[in-house]
Amino acid sequence: MKEDILHNLTIINDRIKTACERSGRDPGEVKLLLATKTVSAERIKTALEHRQTLIAENKVQELKEKYEALKDMPHENHFIGHLQTNKVKDILKYDVTCVQSLDRMDLAEKLHQRLSAEKKTIEVLIQVNTSNEESKFGIAPGDAAEFIRKVSTFPTLKIKGLMTIGLFSAETEKVRKCFKVLKNLQQEMIRENIPHVEMTELSMGMSGDLETAIEEGATIVRVGTAVFGARIYPDSYYWDEGKNNIEKL
Repeated sequence: MKEDILHNLTIINDRIKTACERSGRDPGEVKLLLATKTVSAERIKTALEHRQTLIAENKVQELKEKYEALKDMPHENHFIGHLQTNKVKDILKYDVTCVQSLDRMDLAEKLHQRLSAEKKTIEVLIQVNTSNEESKFGIAPGDAAEFIRKVSTFPTLKIKGLMTIGLFSAETEKVRKCFKVLKNLQQEMIRENIPHVEMTELSMGMSGDLETAIEEGATIVRVGTAVFGARIYPDSYYWDEGKNNIEKL
C-alpha cells in the first residue's frame, strides 16, 4: 500500500508539472493539497514522509481523530468541508491554518468572535458555487463580491483567495466554465483592491479535472482518491445540513 501511494504521488505530480508546462506556468505556482477524508493517519504519514506538506479534512471529527498521530510531522492542515458554526472552536484547537470553505456571514462572525477571544487570526478562502448547483455549498458568484467586502472588515480573517468545486462532468468545457467564473471573480477583486484582501490563491481542480483547473489559473489542486485510492464510504457520508455535498476529490 505504501508503494501504491508513492507511485500515485509521482503520477499526480507529473500531471501537475505537465499541465503547467503546457500552460506556460511555473510548476512551483501550483500546490498539491491531499484531501484525506477517510484516509488513516498511517497512510497520510506515508505521503508526509515523502515531501508532501499540505493536507485537508472535510469533517471536524476526522481532524480530531488524526491530530495526535500527525501533529509532530511537519505539515499544514486546511479545512475544505462545510463548517458548522458549533465546530469553530475545534478548527482552532486542532491547528487548522486555513478554512477554504467560508461561504456565509454567520460563520464569518463566529470565526471572528472565537479568534478575537483567543487573540488569533486564520487564513480563509471564499467558497463560490460556480456551477450554480443546489447540491453544492458556496456563495453565488453574483453575491461573492459584496460578501468579500463584508468579510474583509473582520481583522481576524485573512482572505487569501477563492475556492470552488467544479461541475462533475465528463465534458471538459462545461467544467472549464466553472473555473473561468472563479478566475474572473479573482480578477474583479484584484481590480477593486479591497483593503486586507489578497487574491493570490485559487483552490480548484481535483483528481479528474486538475489539468483544466491549472490551465485556468489554479494555485491549489485538491486530490484524494487518485493518491490514496477509492474510499470505503459513499458520498452521502459527507452530506451536511440537508445539502448533497458530493465532492469527489
